[in-house]
Amino acid sequence: MKKNFLLIVFCFFAGTFAQTYSTYNTNRPYTLRTLDYTPLLYRYHDITAGYAPQSFYYPQMNQNFRNAAGGSHGGLPLLYWAAEDNSAMLAISPVLAFDMRGGKDLGDTIQSYEGGLFVRGYKDSIDFWLDARMFSEGHSAKQPKSWDREFLENQGNKDIEGEVEYSSYSRYRGNLNIRMGFGNLSFARDAAHWGPGYFHNLSLNQNAVPFNQMAFSTTIGPLTVVSLYGDLRIGSNSMSTTNLKDRNLYAHRYELNFGNTQIGINEITILYDLNKPWLFVPIVPLFIEKGNYTEDNNNGSLAIDFSQRLPFGLRVYSEFLLDDMESPTSLVRNDNIEAKWAWMAGFSYAGNFGDFKAGSIAEYARVEPYVYSHFHPNTVQVAHLGHSIGAPNGPNSQTINWLLYAKRKEAFQIQVGQEWAWKGTDYGSAINDTTPISGHFKTEKHFLRGAKMKYSLTPAISYSALHYAISTEYSFFGRNAFCSRIMLLW
Repeated sequence: MKKNFLLIVFCFFAGTFAQTYSTYNTNRPYTLRTLDYTPLLYRYHDITAGYAPQSFYYPQMNQNFRNAAGGSHGGLPLLYWAAEDNSAMLAISPVLAFDMRGGKDLGDTIQSYEGGLFVRGYKDSIDFWLDARMFSEGHSAKQPKSWDREFLENQGNKDIEGEVEYSSYSRYRGNLNIRMGFGNLSFARDAAHWGPGYFHNLSLNQNAVPFNQMAFSTTIGPLTVVSLYGDLRIGSNSMSTTNLKDRNLYAHRYELNFGNTQIGINEITILYDLNKPWLFVPIVPLFIEKGNYTEDNNNGSLAIDFSQRLPFGLRVYSEFLLDDMESPTSLVRNDNIEAKWAWMAGFSYAGNFGDFKAGSIAEYARVEPYVYSHFHPNTVQVAHLGHSIGAPNGPNSQTINWLLYAKRKEAFQIQVGQEWAWKGTDYGSAINDTTPISGHFKTEKHFLRGAKMKYSLTPAISYSALHYAISTEYSFFGRNAFCSRIMLLW
């Protein structure tokens, strides 16, 4: 007779179960941080070192999730249930955290309290996880801004008109994946990260504000195909009436993996106040199909990337994105705003030394003016809630990042990041900067005109155990920001 068992645990155990996901995830640099300070960094570390296949689309299904979760009874969460035949599992963990964050760039110092639930499990062909939390914040600023760029509800002080007493809001990320013999279908709220870069993927970047999405992936020999639909918001305020109009993202990624050599192609189409589910079909070439829709209501890009693993734990990679062009020769002349393109290149090293992992990542990105923009503001810009879903610094920017990192087992991490950033102030530097179609072939563009280099240094230290994590990070010089945090999960 089949038996199920239920365990409720009120103490700490040794083990590795507390925060196991059914997907390999992107980082969370703002809210909803996890016990693992930078999960994607060490996924890329394993790829560079040769311990994981070169596959560059995230979130990505974790094939080992069921073995890690269902087969481990050490370090159990507060509430754990599993079928005896390992066909189903449910784990629920409460989450509590406190952090201090802010800095001159934000113009605020924030004391944040958060609590919620981390739920994960599987049944039959379905894997899932959900991280949902509520936040309450105290601010030093009279009119605080959202730190993570999403909706922020401010509660006023009854005694002082116009004074904000505290802020409250809720956030969640999650993923439900259906395993099928011919592929995987997932439904998620998250940021997408496509391409071999860590900092500056140009098509879809982990630094984007999370959005609701649906994705299908399948692998045939060396070829992996990913098709994604995303529900994007037009205005920077999620409650704005601007968002009564729809902005729909369709994207395909094609990866050819030959072991140490990987080649990828990303294509994106965004529709404004228009939706065409046909674009989700993986065989549809979006850069061709977009020509069947009104120019004012669609926008798109095409990118190609490669990654090459070298001996001694080295990897080189690059990505080129084409947003628009008048002709191939116009890209060479690069003299008017119709030539919209971006380029990224990087180099990484990953080494394992007993209990230690250490490495370095250096990346360069150049994004021309008007990339991600379109003819009319607040329509088909490549953005969500007013922020780019591609390169973090947006159009008319140039950025160099260099990161040194090290980790001992799964606990202690240290990172030192440096950034040299240039951001143009000329027209074409913002997502909603536009120029009439008639002027596109006559208007000159000026890359980085008015830009000044900003250098920032960001050291970070974190320690994570089975049920708690402590971290702190500070940014100095051209960027002034900090975040110190303690988190409990059991």
